[in-house]
Amino acid sequence: MSIFDIFGKDKEPKSASIAKERLKVIVAHERRARNAPEYLPALQRDILDVIRKYVQIDQDQLQIDLNDDGNCSILEVNVNLPK
Repeated sequence: MSIFDIFGKDKEPKSASIAKERLKVIVAHERRARNAPEYLPALQRDILDVIRKYVQIDQDQLQIDLNDDGNCSILEVNVNLPK
């Protein structure tokens, strides 16, 4: 162990860098939501209604993402079902 290890910079990330990473995630999420098609919220409501016919879930337990790979679009549906 050297003297620089004792008085050097902390090994843990600073709160500013953590905040910066969190902001990057939020900005990426907002950009994706802004570029989403208009029908996506209606599609999410319809899928939620169909699932509720069989299982009672809240709206926050359903997440729908539409990813565009250039030549095709991928609809990803994540549902947290109760046990």
